This record gives sequence, structure tokens and C-alpha cells, in this order.
Amino acid sequence: MTLANLFSGIADLPENLQNKTVSGVTSDSRELQENFLFVCIKGNTFDGHIAAEKALQNGAAAVVTQELLNIDGEINVKNSREIYPELLSNFYGNPEKKLKICAVTGTNGKTTTVGVCAGIVRSLGHTAGTIGTLGVDTGKGLVYSHDGPPTVPEPRRLMQLFAEMVQNGTEYCFVEASSQALAQHRFPKNCFWAGAFTNLTRDHLDYHGTMEAYFEAKKSLFDNCRTAVVSIDSEYGKKTADYCRRAEIPLKTVSVTGKADYYAELVRCFADSSCFVLTDENHKKSYPVKFSMTGEYNVSNALLAAVLCETSGFSLEEITKALGKINGVAGRLETLYTGDFTVIRDYAHTEDGLLKLLGTLKPLAKNRLICVFGAAGERDAGKRPDMGRAAAEFSDYLIVTTDSPRHENPQQTIDDVVKGIPDGCPHEEFADREKAVIRALDIAEKGDIVALCGKGHEDYQAIGDEYFHFDEKEIVEKYFDKKR
Repeated sequence: MTLANLFSGIADLPENLQNKTVSGVTSDSRELQENFLFVCIKGNTFDGHIAAEKALQNGAAAVVTQELLNIDGEINVKNSREIYPELLSNFYGNPEKKLKICAVTGTNGKTTTVGVCAGIVRSLGHTAGTIGTLGVDTGKGLVYSHDGPPTVPEPRRLMQLFAEMVQNGTEYCFVEASSQALAQHRFPKNCFWAGAFTNLTRDHLDYHGTMEAYFEAKKSLFDNCRTAVVSIDSEYGKKTADYCRRAEIPLKTVSVTGKADYYAELVRCFADSSCFVLTDENHKKSYPVKFSMTGEYNVSNALLAAVLCETSGFSLEEITKALGKINGVAGRLETLYTGDFTVIRDYAHTEDGLLKLLGTLKPLAKNRLICVFGAAGERDAGKRPDMGRAAAEFSDYLIVTTDSPRHENPQQTIDDVVKGIPDGCPHEEFADREKAVIRALDIAEKGDIVALCGKGHEDYQAIGDEYFHFDEKEIVEKYFDKKR
């Protein structure tokens, strides 16, 4: 491929570079090979412009710069980060245009919504890929990530995954669009068939700084979509819907608390499932739904998934039937043990996530609700007391531990959480998370529910610079194996 082909429709090239051959595109100087195009991006810890001249000396076909360096082989552009995914798309044959890609953004519910979408499509006899917190599936089975990577891979890897999906004959792709990925422009323009908004509560302020900046990142998804599917059950959901209307982005609203284009009625939640009626307000049609996950917030996720799939070309009649056939999502209200008491694990790691999860479980507990949870190290410390207050609101007993401490002292994360726990609320502290889980199992009595919160599907703990194997499902299984 020539540089002229690569930059077609993206940017103008100096005449002397038009016919140069390019054999790869990267923004990572460690990946550079001869005849690669090197895109200089200024990041938080490394500025690619520093490596531009060396890249050319080592055989790069050219370098893309945002800051003018006045060197031979330079292609200067307004925003190198924004055009990087466009260049990758051209290089890999525009694979995102050969897939129906739908993205889900929001603080909570992304993983469940993506998983339910894929389950619906597959149960209807079609192929679907997924990219998100649980890992990557290019259409031939999920490849779990064991080293704690970002929810959305960097642009080059992302485009390789899209290309692999096309090669595998995958038809649909469902992606979790994290706020960091959106802020960093990891997706090419006009990438998404549809985008969905779940909710927005405090999270990732260590990266974004303010809730407004966090919201702006999430909202930017819809500038890249043909259709927006938005839950209007929160103020930020209503603001997102208003933005889409002003921007004349085709919009479908959903709700579990009131009227919308699509809404849930007669919601009933059970220990391991739920049922509701999905009403299509515009066509005045209703569809009964049985769903394998409990909780009103999971009904909301199922509703979003149903409308995303309808937007992708399926009928609500077949979608609602498919919802009754699919299983739950790993680490999302997942039952690990049932006997005298019940043990579940869930990814809830924010104030809102804990309130929703524990508020759902409390009425189902015949005796006590025991909550094991902790805050992540080197992440937004300001939300930790809020997590403590939220966990205490519905729990009868708290066991405060850590999540992934990274380089932070685990006791510091515990102390910050405990600040939010009201006086008189019984709790214990364990810096060792495995000991915290075992303590909860040891004290559980008949009729109790033990909720393991924060790790969900994850099978690792980040401590210092290393990732250590840590799987709460395995810990629970080993505990009961010893009891037998």
C-alpha cells in the first residue's frame, strides 16, 4: 500500500511521499519496523514526537506529527490522535464498515448489555463478536484476558480485532465504549451502527477530573453513531437524549420507571430471574419477557440490549423470545453457591453499583445480607467513603477489604471506605481479600446472602506492578470442597 492510498480521504500528503510504500501503521515506537508509518501522539507519560527522527533513521516510511518538527518525511496534521484510527482503518481494509458494530457506554451495565446483545444474536442463528471487560470474542469463542488490560484495546489492536472478525465471517460486533477510549479517540469515525447509554455515576474522576468532563467523554459516542438508544431513567440519560435531539441524531429512548419509546411494565424480580412486559410505544405493541438475571437494573440492561438488536435489524418478537433462552453474564449477579445460604459475585464497584446490587438482594435474603467489598488502589479516592455509605445502606454486616491495591497501601483504601460507614454499622476489616471472602463464608448462617462485590469476573489482583491470579469463584469452590 502506498501512502497516497493510506491517506485517501484523510489528509493531504507532500508530493514526494505520495508513492512511498507502507507496510504497517503504529504509534508505538517499540512496534516500528522498516517502511512502517509512525504516528506521533502525545500521551500522559510519553510524547511520540520525541521518537520521530529516530523512527525515520530506523527505516520508517514517514512520520505523522501534530507539532511541526520541520524534518524530511514529516506529514503534519491538526490532530494526530484523531486520524490514527482512520489510517488504521484504511490500512486494514476498513473492516468496521463490513460489520454491524454497536457500542454501549455508561458507568454501570456495559458488560451485561453487551453480553445480552451477543446472546440474543447468537440464539437467533447469527455470529457475533464482543470486545469489553470480559475479554474479546472475534466470533469463534471468548478469549479471556488474564492481565487486566483496558476495556477497549489501543487503536491498532482494535482494528486488528475488527479485521479478524471480518475474516471469521462474523456479522455483528458489540463493544463496551469506555470513557477513556472515547476521550482518546480509539475508534474511527462513523464506526457504529448504534450506540447505547446506560447511566452515569461517579467513577474514573482520577482520569477525567470532573463529572462534566466524564459526561462529555461518554456523550461523544453519539457523534459517531447512526442511531442512539438511551435509558432516560437518570438525569444524565435525559441530558444525553436532549443532546441527541439537538444534534439531530436518530434517537430511541428506553425506561423501566416510566413511559419512553420502549419501556418495561409489570416488572417482577425473583432470586435468579425476572419477568416483565416490553412495550413498544410507537407501534402500540407489547411483548412478555422472561430473563435469566434479576434486578430492575438488569431489566434496564435487557431493554437496552433488545432495542439495540432491533436497531440492528431483528424484530422485537424474535428478540423477546431469545431473551428467555440466554444465560446470565459471568461475574454479574452470578450465583456461586446455593445451600443453607447463597453466595453471589458481582462487579459492583461504585456507589451506584453497590446501591443497585444490594438493594436488589436485600429483599431476597431470608436472614442477613453480608457484603464483602473494597476500593481499588490508585483510583479515584474521593468515591471511597460513598462506597462505604452505599454498602451500609442495605447490608446487615460488612467485611471491608481491598480490590486491586496496585502501589497503594491496602489499609489506606480500607480506611477511606470506612470513613463513609455510619456509626453502629457492624463491620470487619481484612487487607487480604481471600481471608475476607473466607471470613464471610465462615460466619454465614441459614438464609443469609453473601455478596462478593467489586471483582466480578476478574481472575487477578494487581499488586504493585504485577498481576496475581485471584478468582473468587475458585476460592468459594475450594472452600466448599473442603467442607464435603
